Amino acid sequence: MASISLRNVVKKYGKGKQELQVIHGVDAEIADREFVVIVGPSGCGKSTLLRMVAGLEEISGGEIDIGGRVVNELEPAERDIAMVFQNYALYPHMSVFDNMAYGLKIKKMPIAEIKQRVDKAAGILELGHLLDRKPRQLSGGQRQRVAMGRAIVRQPQVFLFDEPLSNLDAKLRAQTRLEIQKLHRELGITSLFVTHDQVEAMTLAQRMIVMNAGRMEQFGTPEEVYHRPASTFVASFIGSPPMNLLKAAQGGRAGTITGIRPEHLDVVSDGGWEVRTETVELLGAERLIYGRVNGEQIIVRIEEGQPSPVAEQVIRVRPREERLHWFDAQSGKRIAA
Repeated sequence: MASISLRNVVKKYGKGKQELQVIHGVDAEIADREFVVIVGPSGCGKSTLLRMVAGLEEISGGEIDIGGRVVNELEPAERDIAMVFQNYALYPHMSVFDNMAYGLKIKKMPIAEIKQRVDKAAGILELGHLLDRKPRQLSGGQRQRVAMGRAIVRQPQVFLFDEPLSNLDAKLRAQTRLEIQKLHRELGITSLFVTHDQVEAMTLAQRMIVMNAGRMEQFGTPEEVYHRPASTFVASFIGSPPMNLLKAAQGGRAGTITGIRPEHLDVVSDGGWEVRTETVELLGAERLIYGRVNGEQIIVRIEEGQPSPVAEQVIRVRPREERLHWFDAQSGKRIAA
């Protein structure tokens, strides 16, 4: 197994006036056996960062260390990593067994050892009964498991996942997330997982890197990122619905933005903030109230069974003081309470 160190990693394209920097000095220490998710919106640089770790993109500055070796100049095959892609990349004319065994055959590994490794991976991923089938005979979720199996049999130091669940429907995504969690518990291989889906990030990550415009906004556990976001970007990106971000008039601090999660606002009979309701979403066990406070949009989450307002109704909500967040209005960075 191996740790991963990213030291002031930079990526630039072009030269001179045409130069474009897309990764701005990322520093992160990923421990041996840790599962880290890189999350952010499209175009934030998360896949570029992963591809630099894999060796599929050259780095323009800094160092990438895998297992105590600086790998900047090493080819992908020399880095002892295995990558799982969004599009599965299976050979359509080969069986599941042959797809999983292909890389080992190229290395001229003994047939008995190949069979042992494939059978073990197939057992972990519940693919044993599918080894004779071709990819066209499999569901999307099964194909993704075959792609993961192909990575497992290589027994690498590091797994790299590049949005592997984005082609699956919602039910299969949830199921495959559980399989990936189980896989990591059983194998304990250091893993980097890229996604734009915050639900995937929150449920899979032991720690998560939140990327924005090529910069690392925050690196922490899901709990730290959710409950103590480092910036207004993190606060608005992580959480569904996102954190309410209101001007200083709500919090009484000059030059600040007040943040409060929708579930940390309580509907009260008097006091608090006056909210004019615009619409209410019914979501089974909870309801989301969308409204305006002093002209700014606000979202309030209430539990099933609580009285639900109607459009244009005025209600009062009180923020839980211990759950208020403060951000600098200019930089967007978190201010200590």
